[in-house]
Amino acid sequence: MNKILVTLTICLFTLIVKSQNTSVEKSIFGVQTGFLGIWVHNESKLSNQFALRSEVGFDTGVFENNIYDKAGFILVPTITLEPRWYYNLKKRENKSKRIDGNSGNFIALKTTYHPDWFIISNEDNINFISDISIIPTWGIRRNIGNHLNFETGFGIGYVHYFEEHNFILIDDSDVTINLHLRIGYRF
Repeated sequence: MNKILVTLTICLFTLIVKSQNTSVEKSIFGVQTGFLGIWVHNESKLSNQFALRSEVGFDTGVFENNIYDKAGFILVPTITLEPRWYYNLKKRENKSKRIDGNSGNFIALKTTYHPDWFIISNEDNINFISDISIIPTWGIRRNIGNHLNFETGFGIGYVHYFEEHNFILIDDSDVTINLHLRIGYRF
């Protein structure tokens, strides 16, 4: 009789533990790098499927000037706010796949500001025109071990260039693409 009672108690406990809500993590802090930059980010839970990602870092650019026969690179600071909807966490959990570290597919609205505070470049006298972009993005994040992850995403959106007093822009807004492939470390 005791064996049956213990078995039923264990089964009941297992059902109670399994009935917890699938959710994004309360807060994630990490660093990521990719082909075109390095970023520090934090994701804060807004609800079970929504998180707000805030990010600061450096975006990298490559340029070439045919008039002066010069080529170079540029690093500019970037500030990003990105609400994310992780839409397949429950499905991943039902298939016994990992969801820790917000590992899943997401849809985001990436809003990025590139201020013209300073630039890092291998060339002197480089002017940078600050901009803001809003890009709807689809992406995935997967974990590699306990702390490493990779992330990829794609989106097409809108960019607005802020006109400076000594530049004349033909168009101050345009279409932009977000195509990223990053590897990161989660603390």
